[in-house]
Amino acid sequence: MKVVIFCGGFGMRLRDHSENVPKPLVKIGNMPILWHVMKYYAYYGHTDFILCLGYQAEAIKSYFLNYNECISNDFILSNGGKNVELLNNDIQNWRIHFVNTGMNANIAQRLKAVQGFLKGEDEFLANYCDGLTDLHLPDLIDYFHKKDKTATFLNVRPNLSYHFVATRNGGIVTGLHDIQGSNIRINGGYYVFKKKIFKYLNSGRELVEEPFQKLIKEEQLTAYAYDKFWACMDTFKDKQMLEDLYASGNVPWAVWKRPLPGHGFPKAVRMA
Repeated sequence: MKVVIFCGGFGMRLRDHSENVPKPLVKIGNMPILWHVMKYYAYYGHTDFILCLGYQAEAIKSYFLNYNECISNDFILSNGGKNVELLNNDIQNWRIHFVNTGMNANIAQRLKAVQGFLKGEDEFLANYCDGLTDLHLPDLIDYFHKKDKTATFLNVRPNLSYHFVATRNGGIVTGLHDIQGSNIRINGGYYVFKKKIFKYLNSGRELVEEPFQKLIKEEQLTAYAYDKFWACMDTFKDKQMLEDLYASGNVPWAVWKRPLPGHGFPKAVRMA
């Protein structure tokens, strides 16, 4: 399946970073979060990407135009630096469409703008580009096929340190409840769509405001509940939490560090 990634927003809640760096290029460790998301999909064999660009599109284009496999992989240098032998690689087999979908477009408008690049695709994957998970992706896809509806999204518990408030009699607080311990669940941003999603996008309204409401009325929207690791880099605090995990060596979303059954890890690649 092709993978549509929405990476054109302003990332205002990461303002300290995003004034100079677009949110998709904010790093976790030494690699941008966009790379982590794409690496996740590639691990499961989905290497044909469509990037919906907007804010600082040129920075994202430049990042990949100047991509150096040696930064993210081990390698052997020989012959006075003339020969480089990668011990593994990541983006070598990726195919990436860079599509400017508008500076101020919403998610539904960005998705509509890349419809032509999905011609012939009966179904496709999509992502907001700021959420990470250790979900076994084939499980989500199998669920989507089993339900046989227009759209499915990952349904997770929020990684927020907030409390929701219960009141009565005009403001008397009757309870403070940790949102993480509640039954509240949110959209985790990992989607699977059938191509007929596009018939719901004609209004230009935000994806969850009108298109999803129509899907709900027609019972064409499903949610796959997942309670293991999921985290979204929405604020600086979120970024710091992910950085701390990365620094500790506990990187649950890095599924690509596990060999696929029966395949092992990629062999060395020689570069001139």
